[in-house]
Amino acid sequence: MFKKILVANRGEIALRVQRACRELGVKAVMVYSEADRDAKYVRLADEAVCIGPAPSSQSYLNMPAIISAAEVTDSEAIHPGYGFLSENADFAERVEKSGFQFIGPTPESIRIMGDKVSAKQAMIKAGVPCVPGSEGELPDDAATLKRIAKSVGYPVIIKAAGGGGGRGMRVVHTEAALLAAVQMTKAEAGAAFGNPAVYMEKYLQNPRHIEIQIIADKHRNVVYLGERDCSMQRRHQKVIEEAPAPGIPRRLIERIGERCVAACKKIGYRGAGTFEFLYENGEFYFIEMNTRVQVEHPVTEWVTGVDIVRTQIMVAAGEKLPFTQRQIQMRGHAIECRVNAEDPFKFTPSPGRVTTWHMPGGPGVRVDSHVYNNYFVPPNYDSMIGKIIVHGDTREQAIARMQTALAETAIEGISSNVPLHRELMVDANFIAGGTNIHYLEKWLSDHKR
Repeated sequence: MFKKILVANRGEIALRVQRACRELGVKAVMVYSEADRDAKYVRLADEAVCIGPAPSSQSYLNMPAIISAAEVTDSEAIHPGYGFLSENADFAERVEKSGFQFIGPTPESIRIMGDKVSAKQAMIKAGVPCVPGSEGELPDDAATLKRIAKSVGYPVIIKAAGGGGGRGMRVVHTEAALLAAVQMTKAEAGAAFGNPAVYMEKYLQNPRHIEIQIIADKHRNVVYLGERDCSMQRRHQKVIEEAPAPGIPRRLIERIGERCVAACKKIGYRGAGTFEFLYENGEFYFIEMNTRVQVEHPVTEWVTGVDIVRTQIMVAAGEKLPFTQRQIQMRGHAIECRVNAEDPFKFTPSPGRVTTWHMPGGPGVRVDSHVYNNYFVPPNYDSMIGKIIVHGDTREQAIARMQTALAETAIEGISSNVPLHRELMVDANFIAGGTNIHYLEKWLSDHKR
């Protein structure tokens, strides 16, 4: 096991990794920007290093500063968390060339799965079902584009090969709109991701967003940890996640889980990862793989009993997975609500001083957050300030516990999306289960404030 790990992230995931290190008896080095100087995890750190000013380009995305911090603190490994550099193959490569262990997949795996075109091609070879679409990057030739779209069938969606986080996508309903949509998405992709390549897929009308969590060690052992339903989303950004996915037969989950395991073995994957699928009419369609820990990992931890972050660190240190597929049992139901510093219905960010921060407790309630009373939410980063996660023996009990937890939650000084969550937790269609990825957008349109 490592003696010291540098955590190259901020916010609740930095605190989460710090806690996992403490459990393992590993010292955690926290890096921070000037805006995060007073963060809880910085105050609790074994060691802390300031890596630059508030803008992430000068701090959390500053590779030389992070590697220098690892060098001066004699760290042995770097945990990237999620976001920032967590899926940057160049960073993973630089970490390992500098003599540190990257707590994540190999740079090669990140490159294959980080490019949506190469990821799709790898999954087709591994026998994982994919959304019908172009076989690779779209050409510039107008006639060829029209022919591809016609064979796929309208509506289609144009996606950036290097995209993520819900950006770099455009739905096209008619041939007349196709060429302009492709050009605009290419321009956006080049500006946002440094890669103008785009590809085309069939736009499914009413799919659910289902993902399979996997974990792999360096000894070719791979296990899938069940599924999550992340369909409650706005502009491709997840709002509520749950496990297991309501209403999907276990045999279908087992079949797709086994294919994900086989795909990981084929590409030599190591560490934690998530296969994301669209699910419609009993069929799964691969859309992308996230080569990192997910924001929503706690719901899987609760229903499987597996500490994903702890296991990430253990397998990076060369240990074998401490469990087999047969030992993974799904118990009960878990739901996560992402708490964001934003207007609950207009979604405008709400940075500022938190004057009241009261989080819920009680049986089956977990809160992952770095926020505290009098904490200042900086305007420089993502608006998520925490997560409320609940577990129950049944989905009905989990919903009831989340309703109670949200009623107990008090946040003042800034706006938060807790009022939105309170309304969604009593929504009849959410309670029934199985809403599709377009449901929340329509719900918000019907409930305009």
